[in-house]
Amino acid sequence: MDFGLLIIFWYGVLHAFGPDHLTAIADFSIGRQRKKVLMVTLGFAIGHGVSLYLFALLLSSMQIPEGWLEYGDVIASIVIILMGVYLLYLVLTDRIHISKHEHEGREHVHVWFGKEHHHKRPFFNWLSTSAMLGILMGMGGARGMLVSLSVISSEDVSGWMVLSFTLGVALVFVVFGVILALMNARLMGSKHWLKGTFAFAGVISCGVGLQTFL
Repeated sequence: MDFGLLIIFWYGVLHAFGPDHLTAIADFSIGRQRKKVLMVTLGFAIGHGVSLYLFALLLSSMQIPEGWLEYGDVIASIVIILMGVYLLYLVLTDRIHISKHEHEGREHVHVWFGKEHHHKRPFFNWLSTSAMLGILMGMGGARGMLVSLSVISSEDVSGWMVLSFTLGVALVFVVFGVILALMNARLMGSKHWLKGTFAFAGVISCGVGLQTFL
C-alpha cells in the first residue's frame, strides 16, 4: 500500500502539470500579492485533489454511461474559456489598474479591477473561491482518475490516497505559484506589461478550453 501511495503522489504531480490546471491558476494569480497567490494555489490544490477522488469514488460505485462522463470535461473547459473571456474583457475595457500606497512607511503596490477601487478581499474568500474552482476543474478529471485507481489498487478510495494525491498536486501548484509571485513583482511596476500579460493569459485560456471542442 505504501508503494501505491507513492505512485498516487507522483500521479498527482504529473496530473498538476496539465495545461488547464496551470492556466486556471495563472488566470487567478496574475497581478496578485504573494499571500493571495499562495491562497489561490493551496485552495485550488485542496479543492481539486479532494473533488477528483470523491467524483471517482462516486462514479466507480455507479454504472454511468461513458458518454455522460464527457460532460465533466465540457464543464471544466467552459470554466477555462469563461476565465479567458473575462481577462480579455478586463483588458479591452481598461479595468486593470495599479495602485500605490504607503503603510507604516513602506510603499505598497497592488492591482485592482473595475471602475472603482474596493478594499481587499479576506484571505478566506480567496481560499474558498480557488477551492471551488478546483472542484469544478476536478469534474473534468474524473474519467482519468477512475483509470488510475483501477491500475494502482483494487481497494476503496481512502483518506491516505486523497492526501497523497493532493500533496502531489499541491507541490507543483505551490512551485508554480512562487514563480507567478516573482513575475508579479515585476509586472506590477508597469500597467502596460500587466495588461499585456492579462491579454496573453486570456488568449491562452480560451485556446486551452477550446481544445475539448475541436
